[in-house]
Amino acid sequence: MPFFHAGPAPKARGPRPGALRDGLDLSPGMAVGLFGGSFNPAHDGHAHVAETAMRRLGLDRVIWLVSPQNPLKDARDSAPLDERMASARAAAAMAAAGPSMVVSDFETRVGTQWTVDTLRALTARHPGVRFVWLMGSDNLAGFHKWRGWTDIMRMMPMAVIARPGSQLDSRTAPTAARFASARVPAARARLLPELDAPAWTYLTAPLNPRSSTALRAARDAAARL
Repeated sequence: MPFFHAGPAPKARGPRPGALRDGLDLSPGMAVGLFGGSFNPAHDGHAHVAETAMRRLGLDRVIWLVSPQNPLKDARDSAPLDERMASARAAAAMAAAGPSMVVSDFETRVGTQWTVDTLRALTARHPGVRFVWLMGSDNLAGFHKWRGWTDIMRMMPMAVIARPGSQLDSRTAPTAARFASARVPAARARLLPELDAPAWTYLTAPLNPRSSTALRAARDAAARL
């Protein structure tokens, strides 16, 4: 009887590249919202933005990207990262249970500082995932001051969710004017994850007035008593 050598046993398929380093469990074809910020602290207004985006866009996940330190803000005003991560987890729990809301320290893990670099790293690590950048309308008003803002607009679709006091300014912002032809009506927002960038939409919903600035001011006032 001839000897048959079957060769080495096939190796079990391991995690996709980057899975262990970035802590994210994403699969090609998923529609995933990216919600970045200092979350200093996170609150139910953030939860409102994330929940509105998930419902209106039909997202599979919303990833809360907690910045190690916003380069445009004074580090002395920021709470430690672990405290901000904890507040983001608490706020995310208000929006949805289970794995739909994911709080991540991705920027700390990969060493990025600017949003444009973070998004490049995420799209490179997770090919086939349909990312959408999410932000409140208060950020759209000054978005043209961000490093690489036109690159961000051309990298992935973007959804802007109305926040109190900024609706009018944000809709007339330089970004809105520059990319006016790429705006998708809110009635068609669910198509956004499928569209090629640049594509963006503006979503209105019952407004939540909570703000991190006001919460920090109240906390500091209480500490002085």
